[in-house]
Amino acid sequence: MPGGDEEPRSYYVGVDVGTGSVRAALVDQRGTLLAFADQPINQWGPQFNHHEQSSEDIWAACCVASKKVVQGVNLQQIRGLGFDATCSLVVLDKEFRPLPVNHEGDSHRNIIMWLDHRAVSQVHRINETKHSVLQYVGGVMSVEMQAPKLLWLKENLRETCWDKAGHFFDLPDFLSWKATGVTARSLCSLVCKWTYSAEKGWDDSFWKMVGLEDLVTDNYSKIGNQVLPPGASLGSGLTPEAAEDLGLPPGIAVAASLIDAHAGGLGVIGADVKGHGLACEGQPVTSRLAVICGTSSCHMGIDHMVQGHAAFPELQAKATARRQSIYAYLNSHLDLIKKAQPVGFLTVDLHVWPDFHGNRSPLADLTLKGMVTGLKLSQDLDDLAILYLATVQAIAFGTRLIIEAMESAGHSISTLFLCGGLSKNPLFVQMHADVTGMPVVLSQEVESVLVGAAILGACASGDFASVQEAMAKMSKVGKVVFPRHEDKRYYDKKYQVFLKLVEHQKEYAAIMKGD
Repeated sequence: MPGGDEEPRSYYVGVDVGTGSVRAALVDQRGTLLAFADQPINQWGPQFNHHEQSSEDIWAACCVASKKVVQGVNLQQIRGLGFDATCSLVVLDKEFRPLPVNHEGDSHRNIIMWLDHRAVSQVHRINETKHSVLQYVGGVMSVEMQAPKLLWLKENLRETCWDKAGHFFDLPDFLSWKATGVTARSLCSLVCKWTYSAEKGWDDSFWKMVGLEDLVTDNYSKIGNQVLPPGASLGSGLTPEAAEDLGLPPGIAVAASLIDAHAGGLGVIGADVKGHGLACEGQPVTSRLAVICGTSSCHMGIDHMVQGHAAFPELQAKATARRQSIYAYLNSHLDLIKKAQPVGFLTVDLHVWPDFHGNRSPLADLTLKGMVTGLKLSQDLDDLAILYLATVQAIAFGTRLIIEAMESAGHSISTLFLCGGLSKNPLFVQMHADVTGMPVVLSQEVESVLVGAAILGACASGDFASVQEAMAKMSKVGKVVFPRHEDKRYYDKKYQVFLKLVEHQKEYAAIMKGD
């Protein structure tokens, strides 16, 4: 060590399992990302609205990515490991072997993915009960939560899956079990997706009312009866077998896990904002809202609109010639065509409702579809750029709708903290500031989800007194983007149209259902 007075560095490994890949990172105690690796994972779609994965395939990908990020590192300096993942449902038998979640009986495919919509009739029946636990999940349950998926398995795969099942895990909890042999569940997973209450625990009457009374037996052993806060240390740490798989030292601390978006929040929301002139300085962390701009929230909608446009091949060719991403090219093209007005004003007569795959939050309405009003006969590159802009704005209006729902429930939000892939897109960031009227804080480390997973490992290791202390030390402010308040009236008007779109869509559906 230079000068001999520097403290030896401590390292933490964060593993993030997304929809299409596993990503791992080596992070030090200051939150600096030192090494990164990713590994693709498989998906199966055996029929419409069915989306499946394999827990064995995902664990193998975690092992490849973990081994890559610790190459050339003194393993004795690695102190902790944290996992985050999508909230997909993993099904294992009593001996922890995979069970099939499909009619084909393929037990390799033992995960119902978060975005799977097979349990439509089940979620309708659950919501019709109006049980009080539904208040924990926004009043109505989404088809993407776990109770409807469990009911679907009981009603459709009784003999091949349900009767043999010993363990139903949220994917983040499966990973921490695989690493430690501890079946404890994270409070994050159970509260967000399973109707668990941090104060009251499980509600027997709910499971009985919806026809899943068999889960109550044996003190909820199949879905979790030991519940720990994220970042809590699990058991004796990393088992020798898992350590060999992952290329890490046995016995290092392994943390209770988080859902992937929540890990992003952990990696960005606790940053020290002194000196940036933000209203959230000195305020409780609840005045901050983390917006995780990943696959589920935005990419799919934007990609769908851009790639389906007649001018997409021209866009691809021009972006490639300039060695730019298609979105960087579109952003510069919008600057060319905006002339004297602010770029956002190009969509004065083009409006988008972006829920092509239903709405999770705040409406939890899986029947909603996408809408566009203001289409013209021309389909050139200008039209594509403006449609892209209107879609980006629509996603920002969706964020504003969520904020308003939170504020009407008693929250007080003053500042947005953005991370994830789309936080690298300056247009997306500026539109979020302009549409919500709030400043947007960008993390110094773009891979905030991985920093969040590493923060869990740091907390479990005991190197920090609390998750809050680890967040403050390991997440840093990179840039702050302020709203253009002079454009507020324009965005308020567009937001009125945005709300009208969904109101009208529901009216159209009612007309078509009527006699």
